Amino acid sequence: MNNLTHAPNIQQEPLASLLRDLKTLVELESPSSDPQAVSAVQAVGTGWAQELGATVHYLPGNTSQFLFDTNDNKRLLILAHADTVWPHGTLERLPLRVDGDRVYGPGSYDMKGGIVGLFAALRSLEGVYPAGGIEVLLTPDEEVGSTHSREVIEAAAQRARAVLVIEPPVGETHALKTGRKGVGDYCVMLSGVASHAGNQPELGASAISEAARQILAVQALADPEKGTTISVGRMEGGGAVNVIPAHAEFEVDVRVSTLEEAERVEQAMQQLRSQDARVRLAVSGGLNRPPFERGEGTLALYSLAQKLAAGLGFELSEAVVGGGSDGNFTAPIAPTLDGLGAPGDGAHADTEHIRLDRWPQHVALLAALLREV
Repeated sequence: MNNLTHAPNIQQEPLASLLRDLKTLVELESPSSDPQAVSAVQAVGTGWAQELGATVHYLPGNTSQFLFDTNDNKRLLILAHADTVWPHGTLERLPLRVDGDRVYGPGSYDMKGGIVGLFAALRSLEGVYPAGGIEVLLTPDEEVGSTHSREVIEAAAQRARAVLVIEPPVGETHALKTGRKGVGDYCVMLSGVASHAGNQPELGASAISEAARQILAVQALADPEKGTTISVGRMEGGGAVNVIPAHAEFEVDVRVSTLEEAERVEQAMQQLRSQDARVRLAVSGGLNRPPFERGEGTLALYSLAQKLAAGLGFELSEAVVGGGSDGNFTAPIAPTLDGLGAPGDGAHADTEHIRLDRWPQHVALLAALLREV
């Protein structure tokens, strides 16, 4: 059903407002690769923030900063991002639509619904903000590693007493996220010696053969019991079939639960050496998001959220997940609680959706946290 105000068994007026704002953002397609499109989403957020009396700044890396009654005291930091993984034209194939208790649309769950819920929660405060005030960062590049926004995120975390991340909760369980694995990526390039595969193969040094040996060595660095997973997700090399291949490369995805494991894997990757002395080996890349370890400060925030949820009439759980977010940058600096966006499922998939029967509850929880943290 395409009527965006249709949602059974839900109070219509607040939901209608959420859906109206969601439509505004989702219909502004904002792939990370198009800074102007992402800026259009940030501009909507800027308008909403200014309506609430926020002071707006534009920080390096095209991050928008909204300050609500901030002062020299430690403030509450909220992280959100305006970019999505969806290319232009996706709406033609996947238009925003409501079907029963779900609203579908590209970028709805991750994380435009979170932005909408955040401003609904801020409006509910009616200008009364917690001590120190609230700082919101709306960044442009979370989906591609936060290369440009990381510095301002970490600087903001130094000013914060706590950080709330408006990424969506865990799909289906709707659990908040109290930890995330650190994320790394490496590229291993191998340069061998070409020769004719039939006449004088012994004169060649196969980069592909060396890559095969190194792939096995790299994957052996995994330690699932410690939460360390390693996957070689792409490999290419060679050229003509009758030539000993002089070039090969492969890319490695690394996920680690602790900084100790991150350092172990980093050291091992940098110490890779070719078993065939004629093949040169070069390693690039590294950890791009540190582990978000499940510390006492985060658990205290979760305990408060669980208590507030109970008061609102629903149960709340927590989980440690494998994917990264901007919360990975703040967790080593300030207590961080993630997953406070719109409940649903299907991030980065055609089935991406928000659960309308649960969304108002999670907005109410976020509003309560803004008052209490």
